[in-house]
Amino acid sequence: MIAFRRFLKRLWLPIILRYWPLAQLWYRGWGLTLDGHPDDEVWYFAFGANMNNSVFLGCRKMEPLEWRVGRAPDYRLRFNLQGRPRGLSAPANIEPAPEEEVWGVLYRMTRRDMVWRHSTEGVPGWRYYPIWLDAEDRAGNRLRAFSLIADGLPEDGKPSLRYITLIREGAVQHDLPDHWIEKLNAVRHAGVST
Repeated sequence: MIAFRRFLKRLWLPIILRYWPLAQLWYRGWGLTLDGHPDDEVWYFAFGANMNNSVFLGCRKMEPLEWRVGRAPDYRLRFNLQGRPRGLSAPANIEPAPEEEVWGVLYRMTRRDMVWRHSTEGVPGWRYYPIWLDAEDRAGNRLRAFSLIADGLPEDGKPSLRYITLIREGAVQHDLPDHWIEKLNAVRHAGVST
């Protein structure tokens, strides 16, 4: 099944990215709206492994126009998704939470890059869906940014050691605030008893 999905992605994604109305139609088929022109610039808020250069620049093959340290006020970080292997890895997620905040990296990119970014996470699809949120960069400038969110489980699980290490390394690579790095360092990974 995974091999078939990769085949489909390799087949349809270049066509969709080249013909914007097809991308809009594809999103509409999933109940999502894809506004704007493919060359319009947007901001993406990364809070998980995509903060890590080896993931974002390497695996995902993204080339942002700019990046900044940022935060999403009134959200909180969760590890409440079912990962693989089941029960031994909980990917990062965010959810609305007044008076809390999530720190991460803001990447500026085109809408065409946004569609590519979405496709690397299976969006549109069954798990994640895009949201637009109000973020702030380290200097306090307000930016409208997209991110990905999923309907999570009621209880948090534990991320794998590999996954939380990618997040921690990304936070250090981008010089996120010390209190946030300490928070990430306190996250217990799967395989460690409580």
